[in-house]
Amino acid sequence: MRPAPGAARAVLALVLAVIPVHAALKSPGSGVDNRIVVHAARLWLAGGSPYADPHFLYFPSAVLAAVPQALAPTGVLRVAVPVLVTGGLVAGWACALRVYGVAWRSRFAVAGLLALALGSAPFAHLVHLANWTVTAAAALPCALLLATRGRWLAAGLVIGAALALKPLLAPVALLFVLARQWRGLAALVAVPAGASAAAALAMPDPAGFFTRTLPFLLRGDDAFVRLYEASPGAVLTRLGVPPAAAALVAAAGAAAGLWCARRRWRRGDEGVRRPVETAVMLLLSAFLVSRPSYDHYLLVVVPLLLAGALEAGAPARGPWFWAVLLPQVPGPAWPWLDTGERRAFLDCAALCGLALVAGLHCARRGPVTLEPRGTTGTPTVPGSRDDHVLTRPGQRGYPA
Repeated sequence: MRPAPGAARAVLALVLAVIPVHAALKSPGSGVDNRIVVHAARLWLAGGSPYADPHFLYFPSAVLAAVPQALAPTGVLRVAVPVLVTGGLVAGWACALRVYGVAWRSRFAVAGLLALALGSAPFAHLVHLANWTVTAAAALPCALLLATRGRWLAAGLVIGAALALKPLLAPVALLFVLARQWRGLAALVAVPAGASAAAALAMPDPAGFFTRTLPFLLRGDDAFVRLYEASPGAVLTRLGVPPAAAALVAAAGAAAGLWCARRRWRRGDEGVRRPVETAVMLLLSAFLVSRPSYDHYLLVVVPLLLAGALEAGAPARGPWFWAVLLPQVPGPAWPWLDTGERRAFLDCAALCGLALVAGLHCARRGPVTLEPRGTTGTPTVPGSRDDHVLTRPGQRGYPA
């Protein structure tokens, strides 16, 4: 918790500069995934339907959000987009730290971000692809920071804005249901619904999301997408399991995850980990069954778990948390799995392993006994939280 030395901050700054620069030099345009959204916006500006491309899997509101990129020169996008994606990931990590009261300039903050940037392949992968998953990776920690401070309406607005760009955080709506925060839930639904309805009215195919995108997602039979999907349903099918049986296994895992999330919320302890771990479990459950599901989806939940490593009893303090993330470490050439088309098997192993570790943590009985920080003589940082026990029943927006 002490301030990080200048040399460590300099190393972090260098790493965070190298990754987007490498992406700008290596990736043509502005990233493969971002180009899909920009292409959809250009189709709309030309009078066509953005849903003519089956790989455009976003709400109509995302088309309007991509219009500035559609009008910008390609050379500008090639440099600006990787920088913005990296900045979004850094912002998500910063908000995750503040959820737990960790100072941004602390040694743990610097070391944790270095671990994410250098020790997690999806970090650089997301910067190179420029996938809009980064909006969820930044919005979820921000929303949870607001929720832990009792500002559930503002949290709902943040999640709703992220949904308007990409519907990845839709399962988090169940967190508002569990917390009985109906105003926040209404904001969460109203923002993407209103923005999408307004955008759809300006399109030649207003119902394109329902007539083209949803059938594509439900079928999940796109040959190109299937090679990179990390969900158990897609991976088991590639191993020869009948599609119906694979879908049943994935659905069973998702149902078990939802049960664990509900049990975690009902445990009763009022610390900040309660909404964080519940939201993480809800998303992991959705990733198990969603089609498609990619490796960079883990960047939405892993930083939130990693930022809580200083908390007694947190999942990141156990060895299995780190063991299940080994497939995401860049560098090792895994036998028979070192090709891009077989990378999904490693991603599926990491996703299922993390869901299992988080699920077992959420399902255990009774509240965690938290010892105040500093009782063993450990110094605390001025201005940071000096106690694990943050609230009493009825505080921070939780029901008494």
